[in-house]
Amino acid sequence: MKKTLLTLTAIAAIGFASSAFAETKLTIANWLPPTHPLFADVIVKMAENITEATGGEVTTSILPAPLGPPPAQFDIAANGVADITFGVQGYTAGRFKTFNLAELPFLGDSAEALSVAYWNTYDKMLKDAGEYDNVKVLAVFTHGPGAIFLKSGDVASTEVVKGQKLRVGGGFVHTVATTLGAVPVEGPSSKAYELLSQGVADGIMFPFESVNAFKLIPVLSEAITVPGGLYNTSFFIVMNKAKWESLTPKQQGEIDSVTGVALARIAGQMWDREDAKGREAMKDKIAVSPATDEQLAAWREALQPAVDAQIAEVSASGIDGKAARDLFMSELAAASK
Repeated sequence: MKKTLLTLTAIAAIGFASSAFAETKLTIANWLPPTHPLFADVIVKMAENITEATGGEVTTSILPAPLGPPPAQFDIAANGVADITFGVQGYTAGRFKTFNLAELPFLGDSAEALSVAYWNTYDKMLKDAGEYDNVKVLAVFTHGPGAIFLKSGDVASTEVVKGQKLRVGGGFVHTVATTLGAVPVEGPSSKAYELLSQGVADGIMFPFESVNAFKLIPVLSEAITVPGGLYNTSFFIVMNKAKWESLTPKQQGEIDSVTGVALARIAGQMWDREDAKGREAMKDKIAVSPATDEQLAAWREALQPAVDAQIAEVSASGIDGKAARDLFMSELAAASK
């Protein structure tokens, strides 16, 4: 009888251990509305893919309330407050340098191609700068090409934004606005409608997706598009390093198979879909004009010193900025085919 009890106890212990092993759970922080496509179509999809790839050995739990503002997200993962977070490098000025490559103007019109090229460049070269050494990077990617949206203005003028108060976010877009003569207006994306409707801002630099997502179409009338975009915004998805190292090599490999370039592609495809929806939503409501040859020539010339400075800043991270730019453009050409 005693032997039977010992056997049953051992079996129960093994079963408990197996159950505990099978229920490794990763907490995911979120600061966006649940309907935002970056959350709904990328973060939720990533969570599902991790569970599927690991055969249910690793599951996820998305936290119901934000743990901090967008600029705090990287540290939330690095410090283990949550296991996985996502955010924008440009929200923490001066902390990151290599992301500058992905935010330059005139790069490309497909967020998918840009994101795949960005990840590949990160994986082959940018990670050597050590900016992310205290986390596990699951993806880096960009949104679609940024355009100019205005309440009014001479859309064919090379000085169309001169003196205009434009709401901008962090990163290179602030430099673009300043260089072209605009007056940057700081403020979170969630306050964009308020800034525009109350006259604090005369326009905004955004991708088409964001104009639609933040319901700005009624307060804007003109848009100017630029081949390759006037800017892009770089994003990260990162995981706490200790949590990553607590997983088995098998689990790590399975998660790697659905993150990295695969996750960057999912994010890029989402932005492309949402940009297309944004363009469709503003038909007959916002007049969309492609930049003229004169505008393009003037803006390229004006922005070149800023582009050079961005590449120099990449070099300041400890890697060769020019070589990284060449690699990025090569990867972008391959991803665009």
